[in-house]
Amino acid sequence: SQAAAGVGGVIKMVMAMREGVLPKTLHADEPSTQVDWSEGDIRLLTEATDWPETEQPRRAGVSSFGISGTNAHAILEQAPEAEEAEESESEAGVVDGPVAWVVSGRSAAGLRAQAGRLREFVAERPGLSAADVAFSLATSRSVFEHRGVVTGAGREELLGRLGALAGDEVVSGVARGVADVRGRSVFVFPGQGAQWVGMAVGLLDSSPVFADAVAECEVALSAYVDWSLTDVLRGAQGAPDFDRVDVVQPVLFAVMVSLARLWRSVGVVPDAVMGHSQGEIAAACVAGALSLEDAAKVVALRSRAIAGGLAGRGGMVSVGLPVEQVKERIAAWDGAISVAAVNGPGSVVVSGDPGALDEMVAELEGEEVRVRRVPVDYASHSAHVESIREELLKVLADIAPRSSQVPFYSTVSGELVDTAALDAD
Repeated sequence: SQAAAGVGGVIKMVMAMREGVLPKTLHADEPSTQVDWSEGDIRLLTEATDWPETEQPRRAGVSSFGISGTNAHAILEQAPEAEEAEESESEAGVVDGPVAWVVSGRSAAGLRAQAGRLREFVAERPGLSAADVAFSLATSRSVFEHRGVVTGAGREELLGRLGALAGDEVVSGVARGVADVRGRSVFVFPGQGAQWVGMAVGLLDSSPVFADAVAECEVALSAYVDWSLTDVLRGAQGAPDFDRVDVVQPVLFAVMVSLARLWRSVGVVPDAVMGHSQGEIAAACVAGALSLEDAAKVVALRSRAIAGGLAGRGGMVSVGLPVEQVKERIAAWDGAISVAAVNGPGSVVVSGDPGALDEMVAELEGEEVRVRRVPVDYASHSAHVESIREELLKVLADIAPRSSQVPFYSTVSGELVDTAALDAD
C-alpha cells in the first residue's frame, strides 16, 4: 500500500484529462471550517464539471500522502493526440517479406505438439496477420529448451512449415535445436554490409568508454592506414567514405571491438563469440585470441589486399533458396560461381564472376526466385581469393594467435575452435 499510495489519484486524473471532465470532490459535502475559502481561487467541486479545451494542454497536480508519512506530488500534462494509424490494405496472410514464427517446448515431443497446436489455432482464424502472430510468439511466450522456427512470406507457407515442424520433417524454412535457457550471452560480429553513414557518432559523443576504445583502435590502425578513423566516422571533409573496402572493413572492426568494450563496461560479458567473414577478426580480438594491434594489422592488410587484388573483378548475390538447390543451380557455370555463405535454411550468398552472376540472376528472376545483389565489386569466399593468398601469408606471417579467454566458434564448421591453431589461411 505504501508503494501504491497516490496511484489511484493518478489514474483518476488521467481519465479526467482524457474525458474532459473534472470529477466531483468526494467525501467533502461540508467544506472544512479550518480553511478561509474566500481567499484565493480554490474551491471544492460539488458536481462534475466540464474541463474546457484551450490552446494549452490540460495540466493537474496529484498529491500522495503515504500512511508512514511519505509525501509526494506529481504534475500531469495531457498527452498530444496520437496520429491515427493508416489501415493496411494487405490481406491478413500476406507480408512484405519473410517472417519467423518461433515455437518451444520442454522436450522434442512437446515442441512438435506445440507446433501442431499453433498450426490448428492459426488455421481456424484466417483473419490473423502473419506478422502479428510472429510478434506475439517472439514477445509473449515462455521460452523452453527445445526450440523450432519456421520462416515464410505468407500464411499458407508458414502453416505448411509448421506442419513439417510438428511432423519432425526436414524441409527448407524449418530449423530446430536444443538451447540452454540460463540466459548466457554470445557476441556475434557481422561481415561487411552492416555499416551506415553516421554510425557510432552518437556513442562517440555520449559514451567515454566507447570513445576511449575507438581512440585505441585508431592508434592501432594508424600504422597501416593513411586516414583518421574518427574523421571517417564523423564524415569529416576530405575523409574517405565507405565505398572503399580498405576503409569500411577496418572501420567496422573498430566499431565492433568498441561496442564489445561498452557492453562489458555495463556487465554484459560474452560466454562465447563468433564472427562472419571479416567479423571473425573482431571476434578473435574480443575473445583474447589476437591483441588489438595484431587484429588491426590483420583487418587493415587483408582489406588492402582485397582492394588491390579483387576489387572490380567479381560480385556477390543473395539467393532465396536452400543451399543444396543453390549448389545444383550454380553447377551450370562450372566453378565461375561459388557458395560464399549459408545465412539460413532458405538464404544463401553466392559469389563469382560478374558475367556468370548476371546470367544466374536473370535466370532466377525469370523463375520468380528472390535474388538481391550485394553492393560489392569483388567475390569474397570464392576461388577469387586464391589470387591474394600468397600476399596475405607473407604480410601476416609474424602473427601468432593464442588460446582465447572466451570460447570462439567458427562460422565455417559451427564448432568450438582452439584459436591458438589459427593462422593466415
